[in-house]
Amino acid sequence: MNRWLVNRIVESPNWNERKLPVSMVVLHYTGMKSAEEALARMCDPEAEVSAHYMIDEEGIVTSLVPEEKRAWHAGQSYWRGITDVNSASVGIELVNPGHEFGYRPFPEPQMDALLPLLADIVERHDIPRANIVAHSDIAPARKQDPGEYFDWHRLGQLGLALDIPAAKMNLFYDNPGAFYLALERFGYDIADGRAAVRAFQRRWRPMIIDGEIDGEIGGILFELLLERDTGRAR
Repeated sequence: MNRWLVNRIVESPNWNERKLPVSMVVLHYTGMKSAEEALARMCDPEAEVSAHYMIDEEGIVTSLVPEEKRAWHAGQSYWRGITDVNSASVGIELVNPGHEFGYRPFPEPQMDALLPLLADIVERHDIPRANIVAHSDIAPARKQDPGEYFDWHRLGQLGLALDIPAAKMNLFYDNPGAFYLALERFGYDIADGRAAVRAFQRRWRPMIIDGEIDGEIGGILFELLLERDTGRAR
């Protein structure tokens, strides 16, 4: 942890030892009515929930769990063959009421605090851009956060995540199963196919999130797989 990027330390008891090296960052929203409520929950031993960092809407960065420890933010999840995502990731919670309590865009001070923190984590752990993921990416049947208002394009332009590619063509797969297999190849859990499609749309084409496979998301997935296969997606 770079202490210059953290405003305060509030130690959460909700952690254990890692079993894997850090290779991912998972971005969340808190999904609660206030920052105070979210902080209290992440420090409550009975809740068994935590993250490494929380960033409020004013840009205050709180450290809750040391990065060398395994915080409990991902739950049952999967990404590119990893099933113990908590062990392999750093979790960052962005204060936002979420879809249940009045989802809204992430304010500039919050994003301004996230960017240097994320850049520092990525550099220290040598994390591939493809492994900067949404909670909804790793748990598509359960989660929506950080949601369609999160500015992934901004992270992509700064090299802190994969940028959202333009679909150079509408690509229709022969059948839904072929699309699901391509989605799994990219990294998603496809146990619930429609949920996986919604998660993909929320991240890569947030204007329409309906769980339906169409030519535009087919073309976007093709570009992402092309970047991965050529080594440009690191």
